[in-house]
Amino acid sequence: MHNATTWTFPITLRRNGVRLEPLEPRHAEGLAAAARDGELWKLRVTSVPAPGDEAAYIDTALQMLQAGTRLPFAVMDEASERVLGTTSYHDIDAPILRLCIGHTWYARSVQRSHVNTTAKLMLMEHAFETLKAAMVGWRTDNFNFASQRAIERLGAKKDGVIRHHALRRDGTVRDTVMYSMAAGEWPEARAQLLYRLAFYKDSPC
Repeated sequence: MHNATTWTFPITLRRNGVRLEPLEPRHAEGLAAAARDGELWKLRVTSVPAPGDEAAYIDTALQMLQAGTRLPFAVMDEASERVLGTTSYHDIDAPILRLCIGHTWYARSVQRSHVNTTAKLMLMEHAFETLKAAMVGWRTDNFNFASQRAIERLGAKKDGVIRHHALRRDGTVRDTVMYSMAAGEWPEARAQLLYRLAFYKDSPC
């Protein structure tokens, strides 16, 4: 299962009342509502679409899907069918068994809930156990300290910082903090994620 076509084949993942399903144009309205929950587009260290930009945001993700470099998901609440946010596999490099997890954001009302931990568990489990990835990576803005802490709680190791790496929406150029997890580190990380999920009051598990 080492070809890009397999790694970008649309899949649906379910756990703890959270569903990751292929991102499609029909999710635009739900993404808009999720972004309004906290006015997330105002955060300079994220790429949340501004009001009216949701369709273009999804189109960009789907273009990357067609190019074989990204697999975007809508994050859904199974009970209400509400769109909670979005996440992706990206920078997919199947020949060397590597991909990244990112382009992730959630409505403010579900941040610090079981949702992100559940979604990451599903994505990492599929990457390491089904796709047989050798390495999973994460990237985040040097000023996005909340994201850095969240990635570190997953058990990922900090690889370093790429200076002057990517343009922010306000025209400034960010440094990018790089993290990764090797396949051999996954069993311990998985055990810790399951342990953490047991302590979320809103988790069905």
